[in-house]
Amino acid sequence: MRLKLVPTQTSWDFFSRSRVWLGLSVLLIVLSFASVIFQGLNFGIDFRGGTSVRTESSQPVNVAAYRGALDALDLGDVVISQVFDPNFGPDQNVAMVRIQLQEGQEAISPEVIEEIKAALTGVAPDISFTSVESVGPKVSGELISTAILAVALAIAAVLFYIWLRFEWQFAVGAILALVHDVVLTIGIFSVFQIRFDLAIIAALLTIVGYSLNDTVVVFDRVRENLRKYKKKHLKEVMNLSINETLSRTVMTSVTTLLALIALLVLGGDVIRGFVFAMTWGVIVGTYSSVFVASTALLALGVKRDWSKPDNTAGNQFGNVDA
Repeated sequence: MRLKLVPTQTSWDFFSRSRVWLGLSVLLIVLSFASVIFQGLNFGIDFRGGTSVRTESSQPVNVAAYRGALDALDLGDVVISQVFDPNFGPDQNVAMVRIQLQEGQEAISPEVIEEIKAALTGVAPDISFTSVESVGPKVSGELISTAILAVALAIAAVLFYIWLRFEWQFAVGAILALVHDVVLTIGIFSVFQIRFDLAIIAALLTIVGYSLNDTVVVFDRVRENLRKYKKKHLKEVMNLSINETLSRTVMTSVTTLLALIALLVLGGDVIRGFVFAMTWGVIVGTYSSVFVASTALLALGVKRDWSKPDNTAGNQFGNVDA
């Protein structure tokens, strides 16, 4: 007996409520932009500059006591949070102390680190610092610029690839889906104020690749069926193509999510932000391949007759293997 997430034969109409799905996407994008503008992102030390200290103690973490001990040092903005991990033992209590960039300093001095440790020792005598990371203002500014450039270049490369492989209408649909996925991922980090650092940029680039893969599979089948069913309406051809690839799409997404959820629960706090971004990206990427990229292609229309002499226009590399 085999498990089937999707019936072998489906004939669902994915465009009957296309306005509802597009309206939902537009609403989420607007909310994402509004959250980023009015609430901003919770930048990690990578982008904000400052020092991050990871502490460990056998005594339970008392955030209020930690903050009270550090207030006397006049370090400016200090954020203290307890780190939870199912892999930690009963006597392994971990906290993350983030200290803003000190004025006139590229990094916090060893003397200040010792003062912080001495202050926290009064709260937890056996406290130890397992890691200390510092990022200066110049480096953090460069990282922000580089991160934005990396995401923009990735999307531009995708646009070029789709333009070579398909007609321009396909490229527009794919880019709209990718922008949709990136914006919604950044938006959810802003709404819930989840720490946004370099690991999240890596996740965004991975999401771009994953979403593109799903979109190309659907578009390949659309192109094949457009050649096969030359008299069918474009909407019928696209519904047929999505139904034919639906089993593959769902199975790929579910198996990927199973691995990601396991990492999210058991992987520890170090990679939790990256894994959360990937999990969300797989969900919205699968959604956008069907309801954003395909709907955009349907709205733009596509050339149906390849028998004319100009059949290579915009599609000269159509037979290149993915």
